[in-house]
Amino acid sequence: MEVGAESFARRLPRLRRRILRAAFVALDMEFTGLHSTSLQNSEPSLFDSPVERYAKAKQSVQRFTVVQLGKCWSDTESDLPRYLVHSYNFFLFPSTLGVRDVEFTLSASSIQFLSHYGFDYNKFLKDGIPYMNEVQEKILRQHLLAGSWKVCSNADRDVLKKAIDEVTSWIAAAKEEDTMILQDLNGYQMLEVQLVLRQALENVWTEPLGDKKVMVKKVSPEHRQLLENSSYDCCRKKLILLSARGFTNLFQILVKAKKPLVGHNMLMDLMHLHDKFYRPLPESYEEFKRNIHSLFPVIIDTKTVTKSVQKKWLFPRVSSLLEAYTVLCSSNLNPKGPPCPVIVLASGCSRYAEKKSPHEAGYDAFLCGSVLLMSAHLLLCRSTDDAVEADPSFSQYLTVLAEHVNKVNFIRGGVSSINLSGEDAPCRHPPALVVHVRGWPGLTERQIYQEFKARCRFDVRRLSKNQFILLSNKYKHVRLVLRDYRHHPHLQVSVYRHWRHSPSVNCLLQ
Repeated sequence: MEVGAESFARRLPRLRRRILRAAFVALDMEFTGLHSTSLQNSEPSLFDSPVERYAKAKQSVQRFTVVQLGKCWSDTESDLPRYLVHSYNFFLFPSTLGVRDVEFTLSASSIQFLSHYGFDYNKFLKDGIPYMNEVQEKILRQHLLAGSWKVCSNADRDVLKKAIDEVTSWIAAAKEEDTMILQDLNGYQMLEVQLVLRQALENVWTEPLGDKKVMVKKVSPEHRQLLENSSYDCCRKKLILLSARGFTNLFQILVKAKKPLVGHNMLMDLMHLHDKFYRPLPESYEEFKRNIHSLFPVIIDTKTVTKSVQKKWLFPRVSSLLEAYTVLCSSNLNPKGPPCPVIVLASGCSRYAEKKSPHEAGYDAFLCGSVLLMSAHLLLCRSTDDAVEADPSFSQYLTVLAEHVNKVNFIRGGVSSINLSGEDAPCRHPPALVVHVRGWPGLTERQIYQEFKARCRFDVRRLSKNQFILLSNKYKHVRLVLRDYRHHPHLQVSVYRHWRHSPSVNCLLQ
């Protein structure tokens, strides 16, 4: 089900009830970009430690924004052995209500990617749900208390100027209790027009009429003061903050509910959650981990789960969430065991059952939840010698998933996953290779990369003037290069030994 700004406030109470009933919440996001090419060395590398990768990703997260967020709530039905899925697709757009204009970057490749999968940019730009983090909310609150109001958008300034001119020319001849109507205002403009008029003129009162209209009434200052203190005032500070927070209200509901949070390759998702809806990302990687663990004590990355299932059940290697879902739906994975739990889409969400392509956030969130349930079921079947009961509970699934809880997949880096609730596991890469260059002066990291790219992919880092380190995540690539470059006239390749090849060790020994 697609949700925009126009319907979000109306749906929020129902969304809250469904979160509180849910067994878990699955999440996926789409962004305006992933890695900023304007930043030096921003691409992920096998040499990256978690601290280095966090520093790289932090800069990109601060430049890009979230355009679409998918959530999927799975309720276990008490009377039936099945999971009822409520899948939502939220279009988001940074809040323009307040005193600071939000800037973000677009990556051409990301926009092209989203366009290929049918992303609706009109809904993103025209009906995106606003959001803000705690720092932005604090600034807005301070200006509301001080009675100062600043309009960020140039387009809104033109609309407001026209409205003020109309009211100013009208009010001079108007009598008390006379009214006029301002028309063709969008949601934020309706609020900003009222705030600016009330701030500028002490003898006017405003009320929204719906259908993009605002009623302006001439009143006495005494009557105006009574109206401002009433419960009928739509411009009360509490309501303004509620409107400006937008999707952040749902984020806060999710945080308070403490439901297990499920995603796929979700490091960037978690960083955007922290930056956009909670607080700006901290400098410290460890502080980021502590904050996320405090917000969401139970996080499950289906990428780490499917790796384990793949190893134990020996099903084909999969490269995407959709492939994992397709393989797990196969009936021959566990022919002798009890069938996987039945996953039923709630009414209004049935379009996802027929969807053929991924990368719509709501659909990918549905895939995440489904992959989690099917993977957990297979792991439960493998973990016990006894027959698994026909309808395992979700708590049983959580027990068998315990080793994967709070382990977030680390894409092409120095570790396989990061641990949000403790120390990260040590690196388990194939051995590094060292390339000693002879008779080939001025060789760069890029040229070394191109040289080996024809055979297999390695990440390259310069070790010294004529030495480079190669890292791969596949043992067969290491063996292949050692074999093929055994007699190369210019490139001598061997396994890297720290005590033999490290420049700092050599300098100390000399």
